Amino acid sequence: MRTQMPIAIGLQSPILDISTLYLVAICIAALLGLFLIFSWLQERSVRALAWWGTAYLIGGSSIALWALPSPAFALPAALPGMLIFSACGMVWNGVRLFHRRRVLPLAIFAGSLCWAILCQLPAVAESADLRIGIGAVIVAAYTYCIAFELWRERRQSLYSRTAAVVVPMLHAVIFLSPMAMRTFLPHRAAESWIDVFALETMVYAVGAAFIVMLLVKDYHVHIHRHAAATDALTGLLNRRAFLESAFSLCAVQRKRQQPVTLLMFDLDHFKSINDTFGHAVGDDVLRLFACTLRSSMRADDIIARLGGEEFAAIIPADLAATSRVAERVRSAFEITGTVIGEFPIGATVSVGAAVSVTADEEIDALLARADAALYSAKRAGRNRLHTTDDMEPVRDEASRLIAAARAGTAVRLVPKSRPMPVVNHRAGTVPVREVANARR
Repeated sequence: MRTQMPIAIGLQSPILDISTLYLVAICIAALLGLFLIFSWLQERSVRALAWWGTAYLIGGSSIALWALPSPAFALPAALPGMLIFSACGMVWNGVRLFHRRRVLPLAIFAGSLCWAILCQLPAVAESADLRIGIGAVIVAAYTYCIAFELWRERRQSLYSRTAAVVVPMLHAVIFLSPMAMRTFLPHRAAESWIDVFALETMVYAVGAAFIVMLLVKDYHVHIHRHAAATDALTGLLNRRAFLESAFSLCAVQRKRQQPVTLLMFDLDHFKSINDTFGHAVGDDVLRLFACTLRSSMRADDIIARLGGEEFAAIIPADLAATSRVAERVRSAFEITGTVIGEFPIGATVSVGAAVSVTADEEIDALLARADAALYSAKRAGRNRLHTTDDMEPVRDEASRLIAAARAGTAVRLVPKSRPMPVVNHRAGTVPVREVANARR
C-alpha cells in the first residue's frame, strides 16, 4: 500500500523531476539534522539544538516515506504527514526552550493528531486539494508560532531578530500559496506549484538552520557581554559597565534638561565583619545588600558594585525623590542585615547622594561629590544618608575633591583621628582596628 503524501499526492512536476527533488530534500534534511545534533554535542548547554536536529531528521524520514516506490510493509496513510507536522512542533518548542520558556508537549503533536483525524474522513481521503490545503495550513500555523516566539524575544540583535521573524513569516505565506494558485490560476499554471513548493521547502530548511545558528551566536554574544559587564559575586553591573551606562543616562537627561542623582553606598564596618565571621559570611552580606538594592529600586535605575563593599546607583530623578529611594534601601538593609545565616551581624550601610548641578557636569565630578557626601555620613556616625546639602562641615574638602576629579587626580580624604569602632557578636564586643580609609 503506497503512503499518501499530505501535500503533493498524485502530482508530478511539469518542470523538474519529483524524484530528484525528494532525494535532494532528504539529503539536505539529514545533513542539517546531523549538523545541529553535532553542534549540540559540542555545546550541551543549548538543548534546543538537539530538538532542532531531531526535528530535521524526522522531517527527512517523512520525505523518505513519501518517496518510497513500494514499501516493504503497509504503513498508515497519514504517517508521513504526522511525522512532518511533529517535526514542525518540535522546531517551535525548541525555540521556546531556547528562550527559557516552558515546553508545550501537546502542541508538538496537535498538528499530527488533527491530520490523522481529518484523513479518516472520506472527503479528505479522496480529495488531493483538501489534503493540500489542510497540510499547508498546519505547516503555516506552526511557522507563524515560531515567528511569534522569535518576535517576543527582545535580547537579540536587531539584524538577527528581524531575520528570525521575517523569514518564517515569508515562508508561512509561501506554504499557503498552493491553495491560492490552484484556486485562482488556470490549471496549467497551477500545476507548477509543486516546483515552487518543493524548492521553497528546501530553501526554508537551509534558511531555518541558518537562523538557528544565528540565534545561537547571539546567545553566546549575550553571555559573554553579560559576563564582561557583571560583577560575578552580586550579579550587578561592574564599574566599567556602570560608568558606560551612567554616561549614557546623563546624556539623555541632559537633552531633556532633567537632573540625575548619584548614590554611593558603603557597608559599615565591613572589614570587621570579614575578620570576625570570615570572608564567606562577608560574601553573603554583599549578596544580601545587592538583593536589597534590586528590590528597593526601580527598573530603570542603574545599580552596580564598584568594588569591595562599595556600591553605586544613578537615578533619573531629583535629589528629593532619590533621597527617599536611598532611605528605603538603608532602612531595608538595616532590617535584613540584622541576622545573616546563623550569625547576628547587624550590618548597616552609609549612603552619600549628589545631584547634577550643571547640565555639562561630568560623571567623575558627580562621583566625587557623592563620595564626599558618603564620607560625611561615615563621620557623622554611619547607617545614615547624607546629601551634598548636609556637608557644611566638609564643604571645603568636597570642593577640593571635585576640583581634583576634574583635573584627573585621585584624592582620598583621610581624617586626622577617628574613634575605634566596635562590632557586636556572640562573644560580646570586640574592638576592630581600622585601616586608614575612613569608610572601613
